[in-house]
Amino acid sequence: MAVTLKEIAQSCNVSVTTVSNILNGKPKVSEETKKKVLEVIDTLGYQPNYFAQGLRRQKTMNIGISAEDLAQFTSPDIIEGITDWCENKGYHMLLQNLRLYARWGDTWYDKPELIKTVLDPAMREFSSIKVDGLIYVAGHERKISYLPGNVEIPMVLAYCRSDNCISSVEVDDERSAYEVVKYILSQGHKRIGVVSGCSDNLHSIARLLGYQKALYEAGVLYNPNWVKFGDWVPEKAYQAAGELIREGVTAIFCMSDWMAGGVYHCIEDHGLKAGRDIAVTGFDNERAACWYIPRLTSSALPLNEVGREAARMLLERLSRQDQEEAAPIVPEHIRIPCHLYIRNSVHKLQE
Repeated sequence: MAVTLKEIAQSCNVSVTTVSNILNGKPKVSEETKKKVLEVIDTLGYQPNYFAQGLRRQKTMNIGISAEDLAQFTSPDIIEGITDWCENKGYHMLLQNLRLYARWGDTWYDKPELIKTVLDPAMREFSSIKVDGLIYVAGHERKISYLPGNVEIPMVLAYCRSDNCISSVEVDDERSAYEVVKYILSQGHKRIGVVSGCSDNLHSIARLLGYQKALYEAGVLYNPNWVKFGDWVPEKAYQAAGELIREGVTAIFCMSDWMAGGVYHCIEDHGLKAGRDIAVTGFDNERAACWYIPRLTSSALPLNEVGREAARMLLERLSRQDQEEAAPIVPEHIRIPCHLYIRNSVHKLQE
């Protein structure tokens, strides 16, 4: 049986109001009484009924997190950032794992009716629980069209964007790729090849723009023949690297550390050495990057920051809604840059 406020009050010979004031941090109780009540609460193992509290004050202090798939390597760090920020503000998290990748692999992105068979029940569940706000966590960055613009629950998108009026937080792929390629150029390389992800992927498109911008600023002519598509897998990256080696590049910018593994193997199979004969950089800064030989220069995705910023935006919106005569809420769209970790995989090209 759950312990009630009335039982705590009777044990301490105080009123229920006094116990409630102590639990809510109101400065209306002596330190002696407060200490006595808290000791009884601890002894009896009292747990507050947050749902009942929420009904009384029209606020549950619960935030819903709807993740496309927890198995995606980006999702845990984003959710950790959300959780850290919300817990510090006194909110509780309710997590849904939609398992979209586990259900349908990579075949569901352009099938909104299929997605809604999973998403709509999840949204109704959060609505019935009466969460104060919702954060939607995508498995990878893209523009999504299956979220309605008139969602009743205040919402923020993490790691994706929408044409509807919904605030969002993304990674600044373009700026981050620009910084990577700028560093490669600073080491004297001008014949810089690219192993890209899928051609229609937002990460690929933005990172290629950053690559082109860095070349343009350095006065280096862009050569489309030096852009190959590895589709995010090392096997195709291996093939792409072979083509780039035959093109005579001195450096290869890989759009993921996973693909960089395939590039390393291809360089070795050609009798060459990464970081000595051909410079290589990755992207994502996964843990394995430090164990590549040579250690891989890579750009770390700010996933925790994406989660924290999404949570900050949502809680600020909730705070503004609580204020009387609040100004109309204008959606925010924020991009957070990556951090470049320079290691041993980019050698300085001798003049």
